[in-house]
Amino acid sequence: RKIFKFTAGVLHLGNTTLKSNKRDEGCTIDDAQWIDKACHMFGVNAVEMTKALIKPRIKVGSEYVHKGQNAGQVKYSINALCKSIFEKLFKLVLDMCNETLETKLRKNFFIGVLDIAGFEIFEFNSFEQLCINLTNEKIQQFFNHHMFTLEQEEYRKEGIKWDFIDFGLDLEPTIELIERNMGVFAVMDEECIMPKANDQTFLTKLINTHNGKHPKFLKPPAKSEPLDILASAY
Repeated sequence: RKIFKFTAGVLHLGNTTLKSNKRDEGCTIDDAQWIDKACHMFGVNAVEMTKALIKPRIKVGSEYVHKGQNAGQVKYSINALCKSIFEKLFKLVLDMCNETLETKLRKNFFIGVLDIAGFEIFEFNSFEQLCINLTNEKIQQFFNHHMFTLEQEEYRKEGIKWDFIDFGLDLEPTIELIERNMGVFAVMDEECIMPKANDQTFLTKLINTHNGKHPKFLKPPAKSEPLDILASAY
């Protein structure tokens, strides 16, 4: 029952509309019925939820302050919250399935499924797609290392005549560009706590940090979308 309630809460929360203030850059909830219904399903206080979305409490230095957000930023926050709740629901359902299917009997066989498709490129590549691509490549790196590189090392130790095959297309530099210190994720985290940060300031910081300095980072051509970034995979 709780799974259905939280699913309904996510759907209601996604219907929330916002209205920009005329006097400042802030905003208000346009129709409170959706967030009220969502909070009822979640079992939380609707007033406190609204305050947390409109003016979130963030830590600046050693103090906490309330950061005003415009309609676009609040919509991003709502979408992020919906995705986070849905992710936890998915994991909960998965754990429940695993517990139901669990057996104390001896396991003699198993089936392993590995997706090593690597980076996928679509017309529009969202943040979620970036995370999927990164995960795919880290799994493929692990797979290549243990199934090919280490296996060939065993051949060498055993004196087997073998022409070493370089399973190249090593995407470690691209992986580092995304998750290393001052990589895409680190810069994104930093921009998320800046008072007036937006997509353009995020892009500018990435270009200033990596353009011409990292071999896998490419500044998009002038004809591309204004907020595009390019990461070379191969």
